[in-house]
Amino acid sequence: MSEFVPFPAAPARPLAGRVIVLTGAHGELGQAAALACARAGASLVLLGRKVPKLNRIYDAVKALGPEPALYPIDLAGADPSDYETLADTVERELGGLHGILHTAADFAGLTPLENTPPEQFARQWQVNLTARWFLTQACLPALRRAEDSAVVFVVDAPERVGGAYWGAYGLAQQANQGLMRMLHEETAASSVRVAALQPGPMRGALRARAFVDEALLRVPAAAAYAAACVSLLSPEGRVHRGTVHAPLPMSE
Repeated sequence: MSEFVPFPAAPARPLAGRVIVLTGAHGELGQAAALACARAGASLVLLGRKVPKLNRIYDAVKALGPEPALYPIDLAGADPSDYETLADTVERELGGLHGILHTAADFAGLTPLENTPPEQFARQWQVNLTARWFLTQACLPALRRAEDSAVVFVVDAPERVGGAYWGAYGLAQQANQGLMRMLHEETAASSVRVAALQPGPMRGALRARAFVDEALLRVPAAAAYAAACVSLLSPEGRVHRGTVHAPLPMSE
């Protein structure tokens, strides 16, 4: 009779020993993901432009896992040299880099393209797409030096935001998926994994600007998708490499 050999148990802290850069750390999903990643053992670099809010999430993360690092930055105004400095600092001070989770987003509300102020269009395009690429590009050398690393783009469903009035935000969401797939193909032979996370509707300030009359209690909180963030950043995320992962929300 053959001997039964059980599958190995999943690690209790799947991100232990990993350094993760998280953008939009004081947004709804950014906060939920930061707490989940801290519980999973990650050493987090928390990016955001509002220092008081970063300080609050710092305290919450520190209580759960390794002490995080704060890196105040305005994605709308940063240039490639700023991201190169960030990447060099993270690798030098923390000993390496194993992941980036792009949760930062900018959306001013539903507006006809014709009536969108150029500076508003430019800001949304910058934060939702260009800054993501500049940061990723600057970090790729460090990510390649890790045995296993991941870049995760949080995206919105094109069928939901690709129509009229969604402006630069909607256009950038469509472009994000193209960016993810192109970068995946270019890094497929390396240790860098690239994927996208497409959460469903969730409560938050961004959604409230588009669905002002929605019964918010019927929409899950961002915490419902935090486990998916951890999964994509951990080694088990290999199964989603090069894909858009649209998980069902976890119970709150």
